[in-house]
Amino acid sequence: MDDVARELGISKKTLYKYFTDKNELVMGILNAKLEMDTHYCLSCKNSSENAIDELYNISKFVLEQVGNINPVVFFDLKKYHPEGWDLMRKHKWDFILNSIRENTLRGIQEGLYRSDLDIEITSRLYVSTTDIIMEGNVYPWPEFQFDKVFAEVVRFHMYGLVNEKGLTYLNNRHNQ
Repeated sequence: MDDVARELGISKKTLYKYFTDKNELVMGILNAKLEMDTHYCLSCKNSSENAIDELYNISKFVLEQVGNINPVVFFDLKKYHPEGWDLMRKHKWDFILNSIRENTLRGIQEGLYRSDLDIEITSRLYVSTTDIIMEGNVYPWPEFQFDKVFAEVVRFHMYGLVNEKGLTYLNNRHNQ
């Protein structure tokens, strides 16, 4: 809390006026961040031309938000703020998973994704991959940068979803 107060240029007493302890501060930040992310994802869903653009725009946003975060931050959150870690996991396995399911269904209905996809399996595969990246065992940091691994995972996922029509669209979009 000393470091936070100093960084903000306020006294610790002022900081404690708004937050009773560090955990409450962390929870406040996480709640605000997850609410902002939720609104952005919903905005992408409503403003994207199609499912491919929606998934691309959301994935680009994720890259911008967490691309250069040291995975130690996630380790510390899990170890020292389990309530915050649980909040993030719940958001991921409820809101994000449901968003990916809806995106997959949308892509099938728009004729851009393969009609033989198992929506539940492909959606869970996409979401669980972020766990693998953040844990750092398979892709240890700094040897593997989160942004590069995530970008490759998204590209792999998108090319696995699309049918011929979607592939043409995706390739044209990629070459822009």
